[in-house]
Amino acid sequence: MKFGLFYEQQLPRPWTEDSEHRVYQEALREIELADDVGVDYAWAVEHHFLEEYSHCSAPEVFLAAAAARTEDIRLGHGVRLTPHPYNPTPRLAEQVATLDLVSDGRVEYGAGESGSTVELDGFDVPVEEKYEMWLEGFRESVRMMTSEPYPGCDGDYLEMPARNVVPKPLQNPHPPLWMACSSREMIQEAARHGVGALCFAFRTPEEAGEWVDSYLETFKEECVPVGESVNPRIAMATGFSCHSDHDTAVERAKGFDFFRWALAYYYVFGSHAPGFDSLWKQYQEGPDELPNVAATAIGTPEELLETCHEYEDVGVDQLLLVGQGGDVEHSHVCSSIELFADEVMPELHEGEEERRRQRMQDLQPYIEEAFERREQQEDRADLEESDVEDVEPYDRDYSKYL
Repeated sequence: MKFGLFYEQQLPRPWTEDSEHRVYQEALREIELADDVGVDYAWAVEHHFLEEYSHCSAPEVFLAAAAARTEDIRLGHGVRLTPHPYNPTPRLAEQVATLDLVSDGRVEYGAGESGSTVELDGFDVPVEEKYEMWLEGFRESVRMMTSEPYPGCDGDYLEMPARNVVPKPLQNPHPPLWMACSSREMIQEAARHGVGALCFAFRTPEEAGEWVDSYLETFKEECVPVGESVNPRIAMATGFSCHSDHDTAVERAKGFDFFRWALAYYYVFGSHAPGFDSLWKQYQEGPDELPNVAATAIGTPEELLETCHEYEDVGVDQLLLVGQGGDVEHSHVCSSIELFADEVMPELHEGEEERRRQRMQDLQPYIEEAFERREQQEDRADLEESDVEDVEPYDRDYSKYL
């Protein structure tokens, strides 16, 4: 099993002039430490306007800074928002490829659409069209990284003539692809596109196993890859706090309660007045207890080892460790990372590469079928386009670039 630190850059009020500077510098120091002790990934979100819950609106800058300070840890976009109003598609392709170059090929490219009306309305993204916008932006940004030249697009949201989008990424054919998933239906969607699933719904191992089974079944039967390679992996988010004393680990994880509450505030029940409302104050005045999240990575090394094995046994490939949240102290995040890396990770890392190799070997016949499905779809699309009288001034025959 692999492990990744997951960053929203949470910052509860009240703020000082140095608050945002501090939270970014602390996160970078945590990633440096994680790199030193062998943590596999560092993931950063892209969110806009979500005060206190997430101040991570330019992850490409943050991850570039992390790249300069580290050597081995992989740097994940978890996720970039690919609807065109958030990020022009060519710029996304350029940014991901550039980050891959400066990091010596350590980038993971996850994409998402966002479900928060604060963000959707702020960028004028219609909620009923956000999925189609996401898919077109994701698909075309990958094609821009792999086509030379990119043949252009006359899509529903993107119109662009043929251009050679440079630079190209170091990883061939492109960085591993992922998408955000918060439901079983979206897990299946990730499988249909042949990309990894970043699951942010905090599932128990039993529930996670059902999602893994659903992913693999859908992948085998319905996958049509959105990229030039597939990435059949499942990552699950979980709260994170590790200490030799159970009660201390739980007490230091109180920030995870705010993380869950603030997530629900922006995505479910909140009505936010920008620049005025204090989430932290509302949280403290709210209910004393939140529903428990079973099987979180919170506890002693022995408890975490048992929990991680439970996820591993049902086929989860990676745990996304949410340690930075609420008012958690930077020193406590660091001590959790060190203890976890020393007493939990080695046993879980053992045999990981062989498990990964075996899964890919088992899936190889289905991967070949998936690319055959895509070729058949493209052939049908070419036939349909051949009947169009008005020919575009650029070549739209994508198949020759595959």
